Amino acid sequence: MTKLFLESVLLPDGWHEDVLLGLDGSGIIQTVQIGASSDAADEVFRGAVIPGMPNLHSHAFQRAMVGLSEHSGETADSFWTWRKIMYGFLQSISPEDTEAIAAQLYVEMLKAGYTSVAEFHYLHHDVKGAVYSNLSEMSHRIIAAAQEAGIGLTHLPVLYAHSGFGSLAPNEGQARFVSTMDQYGQLLSGLTAQYKDVNGLRFGIAPHSLRAVSPELLVEAIAIVDGFDSAAPIHIHVAEQLKEVEDSVAWSGKRPVEWLLDQGLVNERWCLIHSTHLTSAEVQGMAQSGAVAGLCPTTEGNLGDGIFQSPEYVAAGGALGIGTDSHISLDVTEELRLLEYNQRLKSHERNVMADAPNTSTGRSLYNRALAGGAQALGRKTGRIAIGYQADLLVLDTNHPSLYGRSGDEVLDSWIFFNSGNPVKDVYVSGRKVVSEGHHAQEDRIASDFRKAIDRLKS
Repeated sequence: MTKLFLESVLLPDGWHEDVLLGLDGSGIIQTVQIGASSDAADEVFRGAVIPGMPNLHSHAFQRAMVGLSEHSGETADSFWTWRKIMYGFLQSISPEDTEAIAAQLYVEMLKAGYTSVAEFHYLHHDVKGAVYSNLSEMSHRIIAAAQEAGIGLTHLPVLYAHSGFGSLAPNEGQARFVSTMDQYGQLLSGLTAQYKDVNGLRFGIAPHSLRAVSPELLVEAIAIVDGFDSAAPIHIHVAEQLKEVEDSVAWSGKRPVEWLLDQGLVNERWCLIHSTHLTSAEVQGMAQSGAVAGLCPTTEGNLGDGIFQSPEYVAAGGALGIGTDSHISLDVTEELRLLEYNQRLKSHERNVMADAPNTSTGRSLYNRALAGGAQALGRKTGRIAIGYQADLLVLDTNHPSLYGRSGDEVLDSWIFFNSGNPVKDVYVSGRKVVSEGHHAQEDRIASDFRKAIDRLKS
């Protein structure tokens, strides 16, 4: 058993000093001893130790197009004009490029404090929409990148069949996404069989959206995933844009989240990504379903999506987590800070997302995102407790942004003062993947990323 001594650590019941963790060979916490001595420790952690953050929504390939859509068009720009740029960009990305881009992204996530990620993966086929000789080629590339970087991965192959509500035929720009149900079933069964014994890897499904998957295909996809894991995560984009809501009403007479809830399918396995435009009844119903609201504040701000009703949702008992989506930002604290600041701007109040009076807002935000993220990824993470993976961040309390802070002040200062990155060391399932702010493979991975970008620009 590996023993780690933590000078200061955030446990589920609060901050403690002099804590000894015992880990098994898989990096699962077996013992937690408070008030211990460091004499028997294999390693001593200096600084403030907190759980690593799960990232519940990622489209890895979009990391390579960051900054390429920030110019105005001939007409008013929106999510839909951005989507056209994205469709054009992905037409030249190869499997090799995908792996290089994802590896760079995952290293950057780790250095920022994300220790696991849900990859909402819909880039399945070649540039003409043809199936690769290995049906799972692009998924293998994502998995290889995660293993190379050392991040925990929940891989969510996307089912994409239509261009709009009512089973409209896909358009040319969606050719790389579209799969038949036979192909999708083969993809899932092949991946789960090949990687069934790989530590740190979890599978689920991602019906892209109600506009891209018919009701019949949605039910069929759930039946397929239940066949290999009845607890597997299910993620879906929903109610991100007003046009999507209007189109849903025209199709079914119901709003997207309203329709989903009425089907009786949504439960704690589900993560409803964005859920930006909800009625009060939808907020209540979504919270009561047990699903996680998958929020990506920096991407939602970048795309002009809107602002989720976080206070009402949390008050109704809803779970939420954060993701980086298009990777406009890979900063844990920026997602949490913007989540809070959006509500301050709406309400003209401060500390809106604090759990209770006289409570740290930073700790409230962080704990909620930990719990919701872990649930959405289907992983035993987000807590430093027996039975959980040792996904740990060591924050440098000598860093100027944290110096002189202790306990909840550390989280409040890290989240609300954006000056440098105090994440010093990062552990995933007890394995050190970032040391003194550096990833062991970051130079080589960055070199491969640059080569991929050069190929895409040529």
